[in-house]
Amino acid sequence: MYRTKTCGELRLCDAGQEVTLAGWVQRARKMGGMTFVDVRDRYGITQVVFNVENDAALCDAANHLGREFVVQITGKVAERTSKNPNLPTGDIEIIASDLKVLTRSDVPPFTIEDETDGGDDLRMKYRYLDLRRNCVRANLELRHRMAFEIRRYLDSKGFLEVETPVLIKSTPEGARDFVVPSRMNPGEFYALPQSPQTFKQLLMVSGFDRYFQIVKCFRDEDLRADRQP
Repeated sequence: MYRTKTCGELRLCDAGQEVTLAGWVQRARKMGGMTFVDVRDRYGITQVVFNVENDAALCDAANHLGREFVVQITGKVAERTSKNPNLPTGDIEIIASDLKVLTRSDVPPFTIEDETDGGDDLRMKYRYLDLRRNCVRANLELRHRMAFEIRRYLDSKGFLEVETPVLIKSTPEGARDFVVPSRMNPGEFYALPQSPQTFKQLLMVSGFDRYFQIVKCFRDEDLRADRQP
């Protein structure tokens, strides 16, 4: 088992528990005979403490951890003497008893922080790193919750979610179509739908009086700062 708890789950009521966490190293700080490591996963950040007096070898191993190393840590949940009110897990820390480095990492090309030092081009080149940032993850979670709530509400009102095709006959409207060549019919093309309205009219005629779709529309327009093609 890679973990028994997530890095955003533990609270003061969990003090005294033996737990195993797994995640990325956000940062490591050495202060005297102690090393503090912030471990991050999708769910949050938990501080882990290595004490040279308890286990010098383990503390030395923690001193060689780099950013974005993937680690598995076992230890006991304890109340923090210096609490961090900005973190949901800020009242506790893990007193480490075991450390495993699952994967080492090169130094990331930009910091995995809300306020990063990476520009747009660099973050898009390493999008898989950018998606680890808390603010980006929070946006994806918000989008998920909004879509979930829309579906829950409309379902309670008797609406039926219907998926419409993403390859259609071209129906020229205000914007240009994205066209897709047909392998089966050389010289012929499908189009990506600018809107699902044609299909919705078919559904209405067929007696589906309540329907909805969270739809993707494809319009061959000039790019904008807040819009994909």
